[in-house]
Amino acid sequence: MRFTVDRLDHVVLTVRDRTVSASWYQRVLGMDIEEYGRNNRVALSFGGQKINLRPEGSEGWETAKGAVPGASDLCFTSAIDSEDVVHHLEKCGVEVLNGPATRIGALGPMTSVYCRDPDGNLIEIASYKG
Repeated sequence: MRFTVDRLDHVVLTVRDRTVSASWYQRVLGMDIEEYGRNNRVALSFGGQKINLRPEGSEGWETAKGAVPGASDLCFTSAIDSEDVVHHLEKCGVEVLNGPATRIGALGPMTSVYCRDPDGNLIEIASYKG
């Protein structure tokens, strides 16, 4: 039997300010904020995935060595076209860094728009619609 993984379940982002980051992901990307577990941990849920927000310098987390805010590149897909993504980001006061631009994603050609979250992580919002 060959070992394979099924899907990505969640990622952990190290953030400077958990409240600011959670609010941004909820307001800009429409994610749901959930508190869970001990010490009022915070997660952002969307579809069948989630992002756990780990405050910088917090204890009790197993995490990457040297995890710091702003060191991640994340790509999310959206059901709306890229021009509408640009308009939404502008309406939210989020600077569009690049795009719409043609890229190759996990399912083939897609159109991407890039911005940054409050910690400086590169956020790619892709559409397979165009």
